Amino acid sequence: MKKIVVLNFFIGLSFIYSQDTTRLKLWYNEPAGKTWENALPIGNGFLGAMVYGNVEQEIIQLNENTVWSGGPNRNDNPTALAALPEIRKMIFDGKHKDAEKLANDKFISKKSHGQMFQPVGSLNLNFEGHDTYSDYKRELNIENAISKTSYKVDGVTYTREAFVSFSERVIVIHLTADKKGSISFNASYTSPHKIKNFAVSNSKDLEITGTTSDHEGIKSLVNFKGISRIKLNNGKLEKNDNSLIVKNADAATIFISIATNFNNYNDVSGNEAKRAADYMNSAFGKSYETIKKKHIAAYQKYFNRVKLDLGTTPAADLPTDERLKNFRSTNDPQFVALYYQYGRYLLISSSQPGGQPANLQGIWNNSLTPAWDSKYTININAEMNYWPAEKTNLSELHQPFLQMVKDLAVTGQETAKTMYGTRGWMAHHNTDIWRATGAVDGAFWGLWTAGGGWASQHLWEHYLYKGDKEYLASIYPVLKGAALFYVDFLVEHPKYKWMVVNPGNSPENAPQAHNGSSLDAGTTMDNQIVYDVFSTTIRAAQILKEDATLIDTLKQLRSRLAPMHVGKHNQLQEWLDDIDDPKDNHRHVSHLYGLFPSNQISAYKTPELFAASKNTLLHRGDVSTGWSMGWKINWWAKLQDGNHAYSLIKNQLTPLGVNKGGGGTYNNLFDAHPPFQIDGNFGCTSGITEMLVQSSDGAIHLLPALPDVWSEGNIQGIRARGGFEIVEMQWKDAKLTKLVVKSALGGNLRLRLPNDMKQKSGAELVMANGENPNPFYFVDETAAAIISDKSTIKPLELKPTVLVDIATKKGSVYTLVSK
Repeated sequence: MKKIVVLNFFIGLSFIYSQDTTRLKLWYNEPAGKTWENALPIGNGFLGAMVYGNVEQEIIQLNENTVWSGGPNRNDNPTALAALPEIRKMIFDGKHKDAEKLANDKFISKKSHGQMFQPVGSLNLNFEGHDTYSDYKRELNIENAISKTSYKVDGVTYTREAFVSFSERVIVIHLTADKKGSISFNASYTSPHKIKNFAVSNSKDLEITGTTSDHEGIKSLVNFKGISRIKLNNGKLEKNDNSLIVKNADAATIFISIATNFNNYNDVSGNEAKRAADYMNSAFGKSYETIKKKHIAAYQKYFNRVKLDLGTTPAADLPTDERLKNFRSTNDPQFVALYYQYGRYLLISSSQPGGQPANLQGIWNNSLTPAWDSKYTININAEMNYWPAEKTNLSELHQPFLQMVKDLAVTGQETAKTMYGTRGWMAHHNTDIWRATGAVDGAFWGLWTAGGGWASQHLWEHYLYKGDKEYLASIYPVLKGAALFYVDFLVEHPKYKWMVVNPGNSPENAPQAHNGSSLDAGTTMDNQIVYDVFSTTIRAAQILKEDATLIDTLKQLRSRLAPMHVGKHNQLQEWLDDIDDPKDNHRHVSHLYGLFPSNQISAYKTPELFAASKNTLLHRGDVSTGWSMGWKINWWAKLQDGNHAYSLIKNQLTPLGVNKGGGGTYNNLFDAHPPFQIDGNFGCTSGITEMLVQSSDGAIHLLPALPDVWSEGNIQGIRARGGFEIVEMQWKDAKLTKLVVKSALGGNLRLRLPNDMKQKSGAELVMANGENPNPFYFVDETAAAIISDKSTIKPLELKPTVLVDIATKKGSVYTLVSK
């Protein structure tokens, strides 16, 4: 009984001001073995490594963010333009399958369908005589981004620490023992590449060189070089042709540098050997403790901005894999906080300014031929990777994705002109490091013209959070180019007279009414994305006082877009015609883009569409692939149903194989599509944030979707649009008890509160009326829905809220407490 009392006492203490940082670890009592998904990921946005924690034969699997197959190339199909009128007519005439067949021939690339993100290889450490061990533990501390493995052999405790330095471009592995002269091992490289070489230089550097794969007719032009160099405390360092041998050292530190000849998507003239040597020479002269200290400081600059405490129970004392097995049936709120922060850790580790964006697997991949080439799938997955960036206070880490969009705005101009005869730029559903924008993988998936339009909205979102007009001016040409493509591409629907995208589709889904073809005109998601592209371009032009004539053109075209429809099953229609099947449980629910990440569907402004969105989600069901469940958490959060969102979190945090027909989570907490896709991790982190704070619907909505199991907690450091930071938010019994908000830009702070509060300063809270005057909270009016005469849709009952305004000054902090 005493133990339980003490535990409960400390659980109570955990809610005071900050999370229990000792809980910010993934840990296990056995090695990863041969299973990649058991290994632990470390990275700095440029280099990635998977640490297996094996005792006798350790594996450090290596990635570098520019190791991709192929080289600069284009994959447009020039026959598309001549076939465009015919395919449009087929779709308007209801011959969807015939249109798909024609598109496969005339629109889909005859060249590369995208290149592959590939591994470098592995550094293998062989510890002879360590086959029998005890007291084993391995962990990943996401508070300091360091992996650690420890165990005993013959009474000696061995410890390995590994991290990818955020201050240097190297991987560092530090080996120690509590008995002098005990560190002995053999280090060697392996690699799956066909063109490779392993060697030990005269200076005792272990080197790997190689060339990535040719793929789909594109010759590889990417060369890579890796260097491993070992620093010893006493002992001996010997070598043979392709390995280094350490004997009887007190401690050993291994440095690994990797570089390629990649400069950018159309330039591979770099010197990989010089780069790798420069990275190594810069780091090697520094002590392990110095590099470690700088690494932690550089990492924590990002990570420490946000803290989340949902409470702790005894379930948190178990190894991570056991917690994962138990989560569905155990009250373990701290596991959610750990998973939330793990998502932030993965984004920090796989996306850094100046590097490549996080791809389908972030920066971690061990296969020469990964699933879906580990590319950038921009009909959902790549965007989902960056949903947490702004709101979880990692705005700088959005930069690699924003830069990719800028690149696509260049390469996509030729695709727009060559394939569709338009101005501006566009991209289809997939791209890669070479910024390909052609249609790939077959018309069913690939003939979707909204990839560039959707991705461009991230540029606007970054502005909404930061409020930097110079930045807005720099990205305005990209927004304008995305809009000009649709100005020229839209056509009038002969039956409905609306302006529609044709050919278009609702990504990767196909109604039986169209004989299983995905192609259609005026799908809901296409309409929503065009609406957003026009709206953000209009707003940006108005702010910058640019292009008055274009603004008028965009407003006129926007007014002619097809509105959203509520169908006979009380659902949000996915297509213009009311052909949805309520038994369809397809993983893509793309037409709910308007609910999230867009804000066209609102609880307070479009109640019928809001209710129809809920019915659509109920029809589709909860269990699906990992990333799909991640998106659904965000939707249920927007629907203000915290308990349902939490049920999706339970599905997400379930070992792979338990959710019949769906995804889940691997032992290392990677998202399982399956196979591994990192988007589910990021989607869930975004969804948890949306459950606690939303800022897309004209106000900062606090605790909009709090589940019953999180009745008490606090969060610190998350951000809202308009430069507002939630410095601290505490709640108890599902009511806010304290709120501290910092205003970086000034302006009106409109809060939607779950209960009455007062300003600590004594200043009066003003009840809000009308539209929010803060321009960052302007919401365009959604066209009235067309509702089927067979529909019985009714608005949902919403929880009562209190809507207040506070006039803020730039740099000031405002504190509210419960009445």
